[in-house]
Amino acid sequence: MLTNPVVVSILLMSVLCLLRFNILLSILVCALVAGVMGGASVLDTTATLIAGMKGNLETALSYILLGALAAAIARTNLTAILIRWVSKILSKKAIYLVLSIAGIACLSQNLIPVHIAFIPVLIPPLLPLFNKLKLDRRAVACALTFGLQAPYVSLSVGFGLIFHNILKKELENNGVTVSIGDIASVMWIGGLSMLIGLVFALIFYSKKREYIVSSDSVAVDESLKASMTYKEWAVLVGAILAFIVQITTSSMPLGALCGLLAMIILKGVEYNKIDDVMASGLAMMAFIAFIMLVAAGFGAVLRESGGINELVKFAGEISGGKFGGIVLMLLVGLLITMGIGSSFGTIPVIASIYVPFSLSLGLDPKAIILLVGIAAAVGDAGSPASDSTLGPTSGLNADGKHSHIYDTCVPTFIFFNIPLIIGGAIGAMML
Repeated sequence: MLTNPVVVSILLMSVLCLLRFNILLSILVCALVAGVMGGASVLDTTATLIAGMKGNLETALSYILLGALAAAIARTNLTAILIRWVSKILSKKAIYLVLSIAGIACLSQNLIPVHIAFIPVLIPPLLPLFNKLKLDRRAVACALTFGLQAPYVSLSVGFGLIFHNILKKELENNGVTVSIGDIASVMWIGGLSMLIGLVFALIFYSKKREYIVSSDSVAVDESLKASMTYKEWAVLVGAILAFIVQITTSSMPLGALCGLLAMIILKGVEYNKIDDVMASGLAMMAFIAFIMLVAAGFGAVLRESGGINELVKFAGEISGGKFGGIVLMLLVGLLITMGIGSSFGTIPVIASIYVPFSLSLGLDPKAIILLVGIAAAVGDAGSPASDSTLGPTSGLNADGKHSHIYDTCVPTFIFFNIPLIIGGAIGAMML
C-alpha cells in the first residue's frame, strides 16, 4: 500500500503543504508523482493533468468574475457605509455583538460577496469596544470564521453556489449524478454542525479577558464617514442583480457578469476604470482559480493512475464497516484540507477516491454528497493557510495582541472541525 500512487501523492502533497511549500506547485509535483508511479510517462501525465483541468473551467471563471465584482464594490465606499450603518445597531452586550459580527460575515459570502475584504474595515475600529467589554477575541475569531465558512458549506448562493457546483461536477465525474437541489438538501447538516460549534465556542470564551495595549484606540478609516452617492447606489444595484441572477439561473458566472455589466452601464464603474477593476479581480482571485483548475487535473491523474481501486479495497478492509469507513474518510479529508488550506481545491482530489469507496460501502448518493462535502470543508477552519483564518487574524491583530495560531487557528479547529466530523458521521449513517 505504501507504493500505491494515490497514497504516496496524497501524503507527499500534505507534507509539502504543511511545510509551507507553494500549494499550486505542490499539487503539480504530486500529480506528476502519481502519474509516473501509475506507469504513465511524464508527458502522458501532463496531458492527463491538462485535460482534467477543464472540469473546473466554470469554477475558475466564477472566481475571476466574482473577484472583479468584489473589486468594483471595494472601489466605492459601499462596504464601509453598510458596516457603519450596521455598527450603529450593534449591541454593546458582548454576546449579541459577537453574533452580529457572525451575521455580517455571513452576508459577505452571499448578499455582498466581498469575502474577507470587510474585515479590515469593520474589526479594527471595534477593538477599543472589545477591550472595554473585556471580550475574548477568540470568540470573535470563531464568529468570523463561522460566517466565512458556514454559508458556502450549506447554502447554494454566492461562494456557496461555487462550492456546490464543484461538488456536483466532481461527483458526476466519478459516477454519481446529483443536482444542486440534492446537495442543498443535505449540506445544511454541515452548517448546523458549525452553528452548534459556534454556540459552544461562545460559551467557552464567555469569560472576560484583559488586553494590555499601548493605546486604547485604533484609527478609524475615514471612509466610514462617507455617505451614499449615485456611484454607491449603482454598485449596490449591480450586486443585488448578481445575487438575483445567480439564484434564478444557478449560474455564478452569469450572475457576476450581469452584476458587472449593470455597474458599468449605470456608471458605478467608470468606463476608463474597467481594466483596473478586472486586473484587481484577477489579483484577488486568479491564484485560487488556478488552484481549482490544477486540483481538477490532479483528480483526473489519480483516476488514471490505477491506484484508486487498490486503495478502496484496502480502506474497506481496515475500516471495519460502514461507520469506520465514514470516520476514516472524514479524518483523511481533515488532513488534506489542512494542508491545502482550501476546501474548494480539496473536492477534486478526494472525490476520485471517496466516491468509489462510498459506493463499495453501499452508501446512498445523498450520504456520499454529505461525506465528500464535509470531508472537503473540514480543516478549512483551523488551517493556518486558509482565508477563513487569515481574514479574522488580519482584523483582530491590528494592535498586535492576537495570535494567528493560538487565538484563531486552534479555537476554530476545535469548535468547528470536531462538530463537522461528528455531524458528518451521524448524517451519513442516517441518510
